[in-house]
Amino acid sequence: MSALFDKTLREVIELSASSSPAPGGGSVSAIVACFGLAMTAMVCNLTTGKKKYREVEPQVNEIISTADNLMRRLEELVDRDMAEFNNYMRAFRMPKETDAEKATREEAMQKALVKATETPLDIARVCLEALRITARLSGMGNKTAISDAGVAAVIFDAAVNGVLLSAEINAAMIEDQDYVKRVIEEKEAMAAAAGRLKDEAVAAVRARIKES
Repeated sequence: MSALFDKTLREVIELSASSSPAPGGGSVSAIVACFGLAMTAMVCNLTTGKKKYREVEPQVNEIISTADNLMRRLEELVDRDMAEFNNYMRAFRMPKETDAEKATREEAMQKALVKATETPLDIARVCLEALRITARLSGMGNKTAISDAGVAAVIFDAAVNGVLLSAEINAAMIEDQDYVKRVIEEKEAMAAAAGRLKDEAVAAVRARIKES
């Protein structure tokens, strides 16, 4: 269980607003995505057990299960994101008086930066999967609550783009340009996919609203 997730919502907001650099943008994006998954799960729970939606209940139950797994994954990634930032700061504070110390410090910083870049990318991947299941739900969920699936989709799109900024700022300090190129390519692909999925979900939601 994440220590951050054990705090009250007010405590998390106050900590995020404080001078402490963690939780930063990556962790906050993951936390926001958890609220999106909560909206997805809520629409699912308002759909299952209803006679009108009996035919789609197996698919909706699958979405609920996936959403629950994704929330747990995001909780793990929040802890990892904060830990990787702290690892980078430890490397940053290493001694640098001699050439040998400078080389050791730089090597440690570069390794820490790669790990601190991978975690935001993992968060973005989870958010994309959340968008995929929400886009599915938008076409079958309970129409009386379907706007909340649209809210979830908008949240996930924002979370993807937000967390990718964390990957981008870390990648900018990495010397391995082949790695940086791969990060940029994946970042751009994920941002584009998020936009498409969000538009698909919101369009389905608006179509369902007009049917009401």
